[in-house]
Amino acid sequence: MNIDPENDLLIRKASPDEYAIIADFQIRLARETENMDLDLSTVEKGVKAALADRSKGQYYVAETGGKIIASMMITTEWSDWRNGNVWWIQSVYILPQFRGNRVFSHMYAFLKKQVVEYSDVLGLRLYVDRHNHHARRVYEALGMNGQHYTTYEWLK
Repeated sequence: MNIDPENDLLIRKASPDEYAIIADFQIRLARETENMDLDLSTVEKGVKAALADRSKGQYYVAETGGKIIASMMITTEWSDWRNGNVWWIQSVYILPQFRGNRVFSHMYAFLKKQVVEYSDVLGLRLYVDRHNHHARRVYEALGMNGQHYTTYEWLK
C-alpha cells in the first residue's frame, strides 16, 4: 500500500494503551526475523513495563489514517567515553504492506532531530543481522556506518 510519508505519516511516542499493537508487532518481528514464536503474555508484560518506565525503553509509532503501521523501541546506553547517552534503535517493525514507503527513514529522521536537540543524547546506534543486506543499505543511505563495531551508529 502506497503512502506519502511527507503528508500521510505521523511519528510519535506510543501511549500505554497501545501495548497490544506493539506486542503483536514484536511477535511478528520475532517470527519473521528469527523464526521464533514468542509468548504473547510475556511480550505484553514486557511492552507494558517499558511503556510504564522510560528507563527500560521508549516506544515510538508511525501511523497513517489513524492506524499504527510501525513501531520501534529506543533504549539508552550511557557512554563514559563521551559523557552522554546514546540511543539504541531496537525492535523495529513495519507492517508488510507499508514497507518500501520510507517509513523507517521518517522514523529515523524524527529520532535524529531529537538527538540534535537534546544536549545529553549524542547519537543513534542499532545492530543488524549481517545477512540483512536490504536493511544495511537503508541504514548506510541514512548516513549510519558499521565501521567501529559490528553495529551501525550515527554520532553528532
